[in-house]
Amino acid sequence: MSKETIQSLIDRYIDVSFSVTKKEESLMTEQLGSEITQDQHYILRYIYRVGSCTSTKLAEEFEVKKSAITAIINRLWEKGFIKRTRDEMDRRVVYLTLTEQGEIFYQKIEEKINCFVELFMSKFEQSEMEQFIDTYEKLNQVLIEIKDKQ
Repeated sequence: MSKETIQSLIDRYIDVSFSVTKKEESLMTEQLGSEITQDQHYILRYIYRVGSCTSTKLAEEFEVKKSAITAIINRLWEKGFIKRTRDEMDRRVVYLTLTEQGEIFYQKIEEKINCFVELFMSKFEQSEMEQFIDTYEKLNQVLIEIKDKQ
């Protein structure tokens, strides 16, 4: 590939990545409403899927400092969505799970998010969507490999 072609592709990638990210964040925020932020939604989603975890595990998974996770967890706890349970053997370890209210809220929000995602996914053929997701997963893997090398 020529240097000009590479630069053109880089420019297109940066432009579309920025545009898609901003539009997606804005539309997702509309779906979530004022009750919950996107970060809080992702935390609820993660805990819902794994069942139970620690704030340390969340910080590792989301690649942020533990203090950032603690702030999000505190807000979710104040809303009654998260329950904290101390480990019987090691009282320093605190497990996070969703409360019944948290599960109900998460399922309600997830239904709205699924409808939103289905709205734009339906504009593509199944093969296009599968190819896009495969490519996006490959991009994710490449980024993980680059991060691991640093």
